[in-house]
Amino acid sequence: MKFSELTEITRNLFGEHTWVAEIFIIIIVAIFLNWMLKRYHHKIILKLKKTKIIWDDAILDAAEKPLSVLIWITALTFSVNIIDEHNKLIILSAVSSLYQIAVLIIICWFLIRFITCFEKNIISVKQTTSEEIDQTTVDAIAKLLRISVIIIGFLIALQSLGYSISGVLAFGGVGGIAVGFAARDLLANFFGGLMIYMDRPFSVGDWIRSPDKEIEGTVEKIGWRSTTIRTFDKRPLYVPNAVFNNVSVENPSRMLNRRIKETIGIRYDDLSKMEKIIGDVKEMLKNHADIDTTKTLIVNFNEFAPSSLDFFIYTFTKTIDWVRYHEIKQDVLLKIINIIESNGAECAFPTSTLHISSSSDISNQK
Repeated sequence: MKFSELTEITRNLFGEHTWVAEIFIIIIVAIFLNWMLKRYHHKIILKLKKTKIIWDDAILDAAEKPLSVLIWITALTFSVNIIDEHNKLIILSAVSSLYQIAVLIIICWFLIRFITCFEKNIISVKQTTSEEIDQTTVDAIAKLLRISVIIIGFLIALQSLGYSISGVLAFGGVGGIAVGFAARDLLANFFGGLMIYMDRPFSVGDWIRSPDKEIEGTVEKIGWRSTTIRTFDKRPLYVPNAVFNNVSVENPSRMLNRRIKETIGIRYDDLSKMEKIIGDVKEMLKNHADIDTTKTLIVNFNEFAPSSLDFFIYTFTKTIDWVRYHEIKQDVLLKIINIIESNGAECAFPTSTLHISSSSDISNQK
């Protein structure tokens, strides 16, 4: 069947309203393309995820929904153009401008989705291979890229609508002063977040605390306005980023070792055994598998206390894990007790000695 014969059949069916058939065909094509997209998209994604390249599956994953919307918007635009051509509605220029804006929005939507998918893929791959990755830096770069896409897309949209970008930028310079005064707290938080990203005093997952404020917990999220901290009783704490510009922050997660500093007292009756006990304790710490002997290690007789002779230990563990640290500390203290008892001594406790004169002394005094 020739095309002229198909056209003649269409005219016989629809008469002068052949544009209805054209719109119908466009809708059928759009439905078919969407069906093809959904049918083969997931199969291709599964194959690409098996490769070592992380950006290819991110592109396809990000393009699925924007591409589906683009198909329908294109079909709608062609349909409106056909209606305008046959009915002389003179709306073609407006439809063309709206289509350009819609395509621009879809492109920006795709780029934002691609940045997000690529960010997730990088973190996932690094965690799978047990490679070190700074999630805070990755998150910051992704946010900056998304903001850049939105700003550039907005400026291109204004240009396509006939507005002068230079005029908009000039107005933004004047209006920025007023906005700066009105939103100075918001800007302070924004630049506070920027300083956190640049200086990196802490990262997501770090345990931090501030001696200046009642802030202590694990960092869950660093946003542009506030930082989310999960306290040890599992409550969320939202701290404005500007606060970190004015307070000191301690980051125990980045310590190199954990310190054991304890004072132990023995009885005054065991004074002769003090030197042997100190020597045995020091030897035990030097041979302990979990004690870092490259750091300061001190065991010394320290004080004549009211009820005891005190010596102290000062050493560091190899681990910084809080739970493991307490297990090591418990083991060290138990071994110190065993050393004291093996030397025939005892740990001291608060005591008082009462001296009572004999009866002969009392009678003589009388």
